[in-house]
Amino acid sequence: MRASDAERERIAELLREAVAEGRLDMDEFDQRLETAYKARTHGELEPLVQDLPAPGTTVAPVGASAPAPLRGSAANWPARIGGTATSKGAFALWGGFERKGRWTVGRLFTAFAMWGGGDIDLREANFEDREIVIRCFAIMGGIRVVAPPELNVEVKGIGIMGGFGEGANEGGEISPDSPRVQITGFALMGGVGVDRKRTKAERRRLKEAREAELEERRRRGLEGPDGGGFGEGFGGGRKKL
Repeated sequence: MRASDAERERIAELLREAVAEGRLDMDEFDQRLETAYKARTHGELEPLVQDLPAPGTTVAPVGASAPAPLRGSAANWPARIGGTATSKGAFALWGGFERKGRWTVGRLFTAFAMWGGGDIDLREANFEDREIVIRCFAIMGGIRVVAPPELNVEVKGIGIMGGFGEGANEGGEISPDSPRVQITGFALMGGVGVDRKRTKAERRRLKEAREAELEERRRRGLEGPDGGGFGEGFGGGRKKL
């Protein structure tokens, strides 16, 4: 079966996500992307993504009815739910606390900050259960929760002479397979903020993938439709004077 432009773009999107997740290095990405844009049939496209499914997911088929590929953290959720909690709480008094990197959030996590502050980073975290409650109490202090765009976050806290949950709904691309994280509590003359952002490493991989794709498109545009330069595509090249 002949492949369409839309099918080639779908494969290119899967390759970009693989780079963002660290499944392909830039050399492999460049080679596969070039092959994808040159492919004329389904048989040439399918091998490019056969080894790329994330844990618990399958690669979207090439056909016209294929669903949109999972993006970013969304592809990893099944592997990140379950296991024993490594932390169920944090406390800061005239100081600070930090939970970040690879850690497992307890089913019920309680954070308290008074005249101090704390950071709760969920971007690379695992989750003890699919339903997580994070209770944040900030008194003349601050607590910051950072979540990936795909995570389902619900904020129910209140702020008294302070703020609670600003930024929680900005930039979200909620995945139906993600855990449900409810953030509750209160802030008194302080604040609890919720930000959505990707890690620096993931943003860097996505940027490199986009730049490589743009370079590939530019190169293909300069080559012309038949693989040669534009001069060759219109009359077989320039004549010698």
